[in-house]
Amino acid sequence: MPDQVTEKYKQMREAMKAFRKEFGEEINKAIPLYEDPTRYPVQDLLALSAIQQEFRKEGLSEEEKAELKRRFAEKRDSIRLLPDAPERIWLWPEGNMPKETVYESNPDFEYDHEPDFRPYYLEMLLPEGETPIGGIVLVAGGTHGMGTINECYEVGLEFNALGYQCFILQCRPNLGPWSRRETAADAARCFRLIRASLDKYRLKDDCLAFAGFSNGGVTGDACIEFYSEGQKVSSYFPDYREDEIDRAYGAPNAYLCVYGARHLGTALSRPDFSYPPTFFAIGRKDFGCIANMNGLLPWLWNKEVPVEIHTFAGHPHGYAGWKIINGKGDPNFDLWITHADVFLRDLFSVYDPDLHG
Repeated sequence: MPDQVTEKYKQMREAMKAFRKEFGEEINKAIPLYEDPTRYPVQDLLALSAIQQEFRKEGLSEEEKAELKRRFAEKRDSIRLLPDAPERIWLWPEGNMPKETVYESNPDFEYDHEPDFRPYYLEMLLPEGETPIGGIVLVAGGTHGMGTINECYEVGLEFNALGYQCFILQCRPNLGPWSRRETAADAARCFRLIRASLDKYRLKDDCLAFAGFSNGGVTGDACIEFYSEGQKVSSYFPDYREDEIDRAYGAPNAYLCVYGARHLGTALSRPDFSYPPTFFAIGRKDFGCIANMNGLLPWLWNKEVPVEIHTFAGHPHGYAGWKIINGKGDPNFDLWITHADVFLRDLFSVYDPDLHG
């Protein structure tokens, strides 16, 4: 990864560290709630996130900050699992998760996840009897956390309504502090677990998409890089013990890249590898990500990868699914879901032009 990108992430982490130093450890205690929006009352999670966002406003007095911290902790500790909360589906068996990053402590709460974090996914499924168009694995931006609510849960609900099985993946986030190879392994494992349960999910083997937002898009790109040609996890992690799940294919059949294209100058494991049909959605004010996308496009075109690109005037970086946060979202940018639906229907051979004018 080029120096300027590494520096950017260092600056972001430093800003978050400063925020957490002021707010205290209460944020990290809330991460497991934010990342499980199917398992807790969503309105409670939204109320909790509103307090956190209010704390970040400029000009607050020490007394106001102390009151917000008190309210945040009180609200967080009052939130309880839903009576019928779905189970987390763990990616890796105990003692057999591929690792390369040395991460043993988090004393200053620099990272959202503690060293004992275990990756998993959550199901957002259609009612029994409905035939899905396909399945979509969703990964939030940043290091996930609060962004799971809008970028995964809200977007998942919208794709559910259009006929897709959805899966919220809580993988080890790239640079949070894990590596591109580790986040790729988690994504590949998720696809393999889904493909090992195709009958349960009523899905076809070749109708699975990855939807990645910002840093979540980096996870999708890495999964494609390392696993799109049937590679084994043990090829990158020699201590990993292969199991039955590893026989399934570990990459998506389509890639929905939402303001998350591969960073310019990323060092790849090899110069050429298979890439699935790709859909881009990005705001015209998202200059850094536009540069990343423009850098990736010639590579995709040279490989004759089918590509669809949608840019949206006036929109900055982020904010997919934001209407669950503020009640309105961005009516222009939010059209990306309709376009992505047509893209996937066409790719999965279920496109009906009569339904789309």
